[in-house]
Amino acid sequence: MSVADRGMGLGFKALNSLAGLELVDRLGLRKPAERLLYQASRNGARAAGTAGRTFSAAARLGRPARLSTAASSGVFSLLPDDEQRMLRDTFKEFGREQLRPVAQAADAACEAPEALVRQAAELGLTMLGVPEELGGAVTERSTVTAVLVAEALAHGDMGLATAILAPAGVSSALALWGDADQQSAYLPPFVGDDVPAAALAILEPRPLFDPFALQTTARRDGGGFVLSGVKALVPTAARAELFVVAAQLEGQGPALFVVESAVKGVFTEAEPAMGIRAAATARLVLEDVELPGLALLGDADPAVYAECVHRSRLAWCALAVGTAQAVLDHVIPYVNERRAFGEPISHRQAVAFAVSDIAIELEGMRLTTWRAASLADQGKPFAYEAAIARRLCVTKGVDIGSQGVQLLGGHGYVKEYPVERWFRDLRATGVMEGGLLV
Repeated sequence: MSVADRGMGLGFKALNSLAGLELVDRLGLRKPAERLLYQASRNGARAAGTAGRTFSAAARLGRPARLSTAASSGVFSLLPDDEQRMLRDTFKEFGREQLRPVAQAADAACEAPEALVRQAAELGLTMLGVPEELGGAVTERSTVTAVLVAEALAHGDMGLATAILAPAGVSSALALWGDADQQSAYLPPFVGDDVPAAALAILEPRPLFDPFALQTTARRDGGGFVLSGVKALVPTAARAELFVVAAQLEGQGPALFVVESAVKGVFTEAEPAMGIRAAATARLVLEDVELPGLALLGDADPAVYAECVHRSRLAWCALAVGTAQAVLDHVIPYVNERRAFGEPISHRQAVAFAVSDIAIELEGMRLTTWRAASLADQGKPFAYEAAIARRLCVTKGVDIGSQGVQLLGGHGYVKEYPVERWFRDLRATGVMEGGLLV
């Protein structure tokens, strides 16, 4: 089967799943499904890690499986291919039809509807970064595809997209840097029917956080490790079964560790934020957590950790692009339909210029993000390009959110319209480290 056929197969799987969702409306079950949204009841109280499944290898791999780098065509192009466009359109439709209608309620509840998360998992998101030989969907690195999917979902809602994409970050990390034993033990559930909640935990609760100067520590103890520290704003942490945690390994530097939530000493504390509230962010508290030697990801290679940080930032750039696109798509019809002094307000030069500035800056955000993702797929250095993309998405993303609120006037400040939520969500791009990975 060719790469194109595999891409088409994954796309058809997503389309079939979406078609099946129409049954919910025909049976009049839309409202009951939305009522599955429940209030987060932790309110800062500490809870033990989720006692979920036992991760164990059914069969041992002889060697770790790795995705190959994309072959260069010799022609410079940032245009997605047919399969990528199909996937992007599919997930954009899912975001529009399934995420956006429940986004406001999810934001207020600080929780993504459980039924919606399950529906999204059925679309195969966690398979996009996993090699085909391990049950995944691709044979080549697919950072660009992951960026396009994240962008499409964020067009529906950034907070819900964060909750949905968090497990895919962990499966991608295991595929990229896990050894044979780690892949055998942890990857099978991510390509199965019951995908575990999981997240990448890097950020720590202190001002001017530097991901390369961690206060969460890891020390060697016999053949294993002991982790202690606190991680902040971890998506879906309260129900997660697996984490990839960044910690300062004694005598070496920052490193990544696979941590099961059921291990003794793992706790969560609810930490709702200003934005991406539907992602149910929480603190992850590690109190002398004892881990086996198997837990160390990537052999504590500094290059692996640096790549993880850059890939995580690209994920947030993609979400910012999708949300900024939602702002633009909302304000254009609004300024054309809203009338003042006998004409649409879009006829006013200040309004027209503001909308055109949003469109221009959005294209810059998108193209710099795609460029960095394309280099990552080719196995080339992309830290510089990722830094440019992040800087642009942080500054211009917030500007676009603010302009969206401003262009709607009083309507932009109330929750009846989604632009105030998009403005709050876009501010997360400059704050978050980890959580997601492409």
